[in-house]
Amino acid sequence: MFSFFKKKFGGGSSAEGAPAAEPVVSVPPQSDAAAPAVVESASPALAASKEEVPAPRKSWLDKLRQGLRKTGSSIAQVFTGTQIDDALYEELEAALLMADTGVKATEFLLEDLKRRVKEGKATEPAAVRGLLIDALAELLKPLQKSLAIGASQPTVMMVVGVNGAGKTTSIGKLTRHLAEANAKVLLAAADTFRAAAREQLAVWADRAQVEIVSQEGGDPSAVTFDAVVAGRARNCDVVIADTAGRLPTQLHLMEELKKIKRVIGKAEASAPHEVLLVVDGNTGQNALNQVKSFDDALGLTGLIITKLDGTAKGGVLAAIARERAIPVYFIGVGEKLEDLQTFDAREFAQALLE
Repeated sequence: MFSFFKKKFGGGSSAEGAPAAEPVVSVPPQSDAAAPAVVESASPALAASKEEVPAPRKSWLDKLRQGLRKTGSSIAQVFTGTQIDDALYEELEAALLMADTGVKATEFLLEDLKRRVKEGKATEPAAVRGLLIDALAELLKPLQKSLAIGASQPTVMMVVGVNGAGKTTSIGKLTRHLAEANAKVLLAAADTFRAAAREQLAVWADRAQVEIVSQEGGDPSAVTFDAVVAGRARNCDVVIADTAGRLPTQLHLMEELKKIKRVIGKAEASAPHEVLLVVDGNTGQNALNQVKSFDDALGLTGLIITKLDGTAKGGVLAAIARERAIPVYFIGVGEKLEDLQTFDAREFAQALLE
């Protein structure tokens, strides 16, 4: 479960006297009532001591380790030898490349690792793995950022991604978490050409007991415009727009996403406040290509990495960190509500390499 600061949303109807959701990871209270609410990542210090990790988070981490086990096992085999030599680094290079880490990130990690081995005067291959965890965690650190809401009312999020990445499901999970934290959410079913998408989003809206703006066969930009205007009129805290799945190579369809973004700006001058890309963690280096293409077209503010419970290799996050360091707000390891959690760089490095 995400942890939230207790929200003060400027007089919106979300308060209604109900208590805020109890955070799993305790956070210090805010002295400024007008400060934005934050979806907090777990502290890296928690990852260092498994006993301190709350039970729900620990269960989720176990799932993450299981999902990344194939990659972790391949890399772990490199450190079963008896000496640190060129052969070890060559095997590690191959293992990292096979894990979809990419050439640039692999070269960076190897160079950084050699420096750490020299400075730490490591003599055993097993010690090198611990240093690699440190190097990977530091590389991934720029991706670790909390999603803040409440600075604008409503906070408008535009969510994009290719078909099958888990976009609508991720929106549904995020909506549930926000609603349970007493935020008033309005959904915009801007994927107007796929009936299943509207129906799926409607199911999540019903589960979370939030309102949805939908129009069968309507113009996606018009639906989004109406939702932003309605969200402001109804004192909503968050408006989330689900858009149609797009391949970055479909230029005419990417232009439609640009249009939706422009129209959102007409409905609310400062919006969208977040442009989130949902990426299937199983797509390897293609995930990096998607990040680059969607970022070039729309100016991404954050990522949601899904499906890290299957054949995902996980190294692609290192490639993203090295070549296009856009924050990873959440990662998912399954279909359940609690399977979508905040991203923590050290937790991920440990899950991948321990």
